Amino acid sequence: MTTTESSLRAEVTQLLQELIRLDTVNPPGNETQAAELLRDYLGDHGVQSELHARTPDRANLVARIPGRGGGPSLMLLSHTDTVVADAAEWDADPWSGEVRDGELWGRGALDMKNQVAAEAVALASLAREGFEPAGDLVFAACADEEVGEGFGLPWLCAEHPDAVRTDYALNEGAGERMELFGRAFYLCSSAEKMSSPFRLRVRGHAGHASVPGIADNALVKAAPLIERLAAYRPELRLGPETSAMIQAVVGQELEPEEALRLARETDEAAAELLEPLLAFTLSPTMISASERRNVIPHLCEVEVDCRLLPGQTQDEVEPVLREVLGDGDYSLEWIEARGGTRSELGTPLWDAVESFVASIEPEATLLPVCVAGFTDSHWLREAFGTVAYGFFPSKAMDPQLASRLIHSANERIVLDDLELAVDCFRHAAVQVTGG
Repeated sequence: MTTTESSLRAEVTQLLQELIRLDTVNPPGNETQAAELLRDYLGDHGVQSELHARTPDRANLVARIPGRGGGPSLMLLSHTDTVVADAAEWDADPWSGEVRDGELWGRGALDMKNQVAAEAVALASLAREGFEPAGDLVFAACADEEVGEGFGLPWLCAEHPDAVRTDYALNEGAGERMELFGRAFYLCSSAEKMSSPFRLRVRGHAGHASVPGIADNALVKAAPLIERLAAYRPELRLGPETSAMIQAVVGQELEPEEALRLARETDEAAAELLEPLLAFTLSPTMISASERRNVIPHLCEVEVDCRLLPGQTQDEVEPVLREVLGDGDYSLEWIEARGGTRSELGTPLWDAVESFVASIEPEATLLPVCVAGFTDSHWLREAFGTVAYGFFPSKAMDPQLASRLIHSANERIVLDDLELAVDCFRHAAVQVTGG
């Protein structure tokens, strides 16, 4: 390890510790304290930042190294809010930033103050070295990704578009190293499913619970509808990123049914990765009915988490849902439609990530994937046509362990991966912006 590498490791470790020690649980967020910490850190290394806030306590930071002109621009994108943490469930203080056995513990260590810190240190270190890109290199640390009530990137895109309009962007969403069918791959997300939850309102007639025969129990009427949704298996289909993923892993084109069968029979990790990317998904998750035990409910509301494939629409899926549910005394209402975008492959940013993977593990392959959830990347794609990928290289931590720690107790990151991410973002910045 060179002196420079060692100092960057210490620098990013310290910055991540300082970020974790700031409680930015959303709600309420209070992300301004993180934005101010980053502004001061970047300013110490010659990088100017701007704070943009819809309300004073929920600021977004945007910093940049201006380009000379004539080159593509790149954003290193992140968010500073986190989900809640119950300290009683943890083996360390969730806001301590404690380093233990080469791992840094705390809420946000994986989602995603790790990427905030690594991107900030990549920007600061390049600035110290006199980096002069052809196109702008931008760093955005946004508020309100976890809840999405309009304080973060969507607000920036609408109210300060010139601050966040770039040709390319690197964000969260993938980067883990996986072994599939005996080969090494690093995942890079180029698309995401649409968060498209809906609500069923099932109607009946109220009555006293001691005389059920005089009422029409809406809760009971909802039960078979829930069972039909849970039992339904949508038609499988392939999108371009999933087709490319299958081609890269097995070396040939396969129909979705055959690809899923092969994965289930031979590689459990491949099956878990592939299955949610072949169809829209339905998961009934919330139900409300009577507020009193002795009152039979006249109304039962069921909320269903639904994720559509990129390019699918609610108008396309709703007739399918109604056919599955059948006739009944209910209504179906879509709650939101968020995400569902994709970026093309084979771009200069893809080449940059691919060459980084080759530099750290020449035998490994960069694998395009669709995110089963959603990220802030879709706001950039929708607003500006930005080519946005999700990639934070994770070589040291087992990907199944990491997935269990995100939004859970004992969240932590291996410091080797944190240092690797700084190298990755520095590499991508130089390769894409033409430094």
